[in-house]
Amino acid sequence: MKQVVEYQGIPVGVLIPRDGGLAFMAVKYDVMELDGRPFSSAAEAREAIRALVTQRIAFAA
Repeated sequence: MKQVVEYQGIPVGVLIPRDGGLAFMAVKYDVMELDGRPFSSAAEAREAIRALVTQRIAFAA
């Protein structure tokens, strides 16, 4: 079953079951770096997205 993943209420990707885990498919450029990355849970994917976006904001400042 596919799961939409949101960041701050905006859909940024989809988790697709693959090889006993979940593969992330990015739909927003800001998280494209995570495209194809495997995760064990939706919570793990959301944390990786949060960390990536936070890192980008800090870098831009």
